[in-house]
Amino acid sequence: MTAAPRLDLLQLPFLAFAGADVIGWRDGVAVTHASWRAELRRWQHLVQTTPGQRMALFHHDTLQFAAALFAIWLAGKTAYLPSDALPDTCRQLQGEVDAFLGEFGAHCPALHPAGDAAEGDTPDAWPTLRADFGGLVVYTSGSTGLAQAIPKQLGQMANEVATLEALFGAIVGEAEVIATVSHQHIYGLLFKVLWALCAGRPVHAGSAFFPEDLQRMAGARPWILLSSPAHLKRLPEQGAQPDARQLRAIFSSGGPLPAQAAADSARLLGQRPLEIYGSSETGGIAWRQPQTDPLQRQEHWQAMPGVEVRLGAEGELEVRSPHLPDSAWFGMADRAALVPGQPGQFELRGRSDRIVKLEEKRISLTRIEQLLNASPLVEDVRVIVHQGRRARQFIAAFVVPSAPAHAMLAAQGKLALNTALKAVLAGAIESIALPRLWRYLPALPVNPQGKVTLSALTALLESPAAAPVVSAPTLPQVSELERSSEHVQLALDIPADLLYFRGHFPGSPILPGVVQTDWSLALGRRYFDLPPHFLGLQALKFQRVITPGMRVLLDLQFEAGKSQLSFRLHSEGGQHASGRFLLGAA
Repeated sequence: MTAAPRLDLLQLPFLAFAGADVIGWRDGVAVTHASWRAELRRWQHLVQTTPGQRMALFHHDTLQFAAALFAIWLAGKTAYLPSDALPDTCRQLQGEVDAFLGEFGAHCPALHPAGDAAEGDTPDAWPTLRADFGGLVVYTSGSTGLAQAIPKQLGQMANEVATLEALFGAIVGEAEVIATVSHQHIYGLLFKVLWALCAGRPVHAGSAFFPEDLQRMAGARPWILLSSPAHLKRLPEQGAQPDARQLRAIFSSGGPLPAQAAADSARLLGQRPLEIYGSSETGGIAWRQPQTDPLQRQEHWQAMPGVEVRLGAEGELEVRSPHLPDSAWFGMADRAALVPGQPGQFELRGRSDRIVKLEEKRISLTRIEQLLNASPLVEDVRVIVHQGRRARQFIAAFVVPSAPAHAMLAAQGKLALNTALKAVLAGAIESIALPRLWRYLPALPVNPQGKVTLSALTALLESPAAAPVVSAPTLPQVSELERSSEHVQLALDIPADLLYFRGHFPGSPILPGVVQTDWSLALGRRYFDLPPHFLGLQALKFQRVITPGMRVLLDLQFEAGKSQLSFRLHSEGGQHASGRFLLGAA
């Protein structure tokens, strides 16, 4: 059943481009294949002279990452790809790897080739990569627990590259690749690195974290967008949209895309997203393309070529695939129903691993979320089981309120909204399953792959309560929503009695611009190892005022290579402010 490995695809980054061909773009500057091969040569020399077989690799620049990855494989070593470079991640990797390569930050010194790339000394032929070589270890997203290491053979990756080209190659054509997701995860790795380079498609080295990034990268040349539900759901908030006239396709993975987000993508960018269903363990399993009209949306998935599906004894999906290490059936944690008379088509019915026991009662966390999501008071929700004091477990709910819910919070307070949402669940679930703890958020916290992780939700429950305010506060209440080594998104709740509203201006208080920039830099120093000295501000804009009691989101992105910290303050009403700090050692 398993397809023959297509190792020629893994060799194509060395064969599909001529020396002068553009293999990608870095800050708007073309990178030729010849210069990229020289980068690869530098990485290969570093890897070959570094003791050990297990190399942890993290790099923000996709082209540098790709060069380092192939250098590791050409040296016969194994690449470990963590999803982020945070201190906790590095501590967990310490005992698993022999060396760190790339950009792990000051808390974890890593090796990086010295000097500029020379365009000589690049051979015409390269060693053949073995199909059975375990050259890769990726990690699960951590959405249901701690991230787990998943070993991959190169033959699996080659098979998946062949599948993607057979399925979507004609749609994509020669379009260049722009991504909002990280190449450190299996989805970004396959679509932005392996498939793109093997098929001869140029890649943008940076990621489009901010709308301004996407607008700058998208242009006159054909392009595709690799994204996630977390990013596509925010499209309507972004105001100005990128030039989509040359957009060939949008791919989305990391979770089901809401019907409204699919419709918004089609309306704003002219393309219906192609959704990819899979996992770190299995690679790609199936795909679908939601309809533009949410009322006509088809919920079923179509298995990819060569992938077989069936149902297990408890209704869970089982998969057999050339993207797996063997021909055995692999049990998924998702329940499903097969579509009668349609081979390879199925509907997902929620995760089987989200059935938990509380006081000997079986409770479906998915069912609680479905009931709450059906309420007009809820835009999005996630529930978890939390270990409270005295080892007692209870349900905690994290809710993104709708506009009516915000109005209820303002007029009646949190207790009233808690009661209203409990009433939604009453009669449908047992009382033991009613959430004991409610958290209301501007957005669910997601990692760079657009996944809501258990650790991020738990951290929101375990963070210490704010100290009582004795005098007028000078800082907002800060909640972390999304975090990686180079990007963080924070929710700022602006106190109505903030000191800086006094006298600015009487009768119509607004938050001074100097306070907004001061908070952005101060929070940047909290989350990143920034150079010590402020050298200037660029591209500073103030578009909308911030008033007492507002909740705004602050996006911070640190580009270590340029010593620049970009910030963006925005809310449901649009963008409030943005700018770029120039920093230095002296």
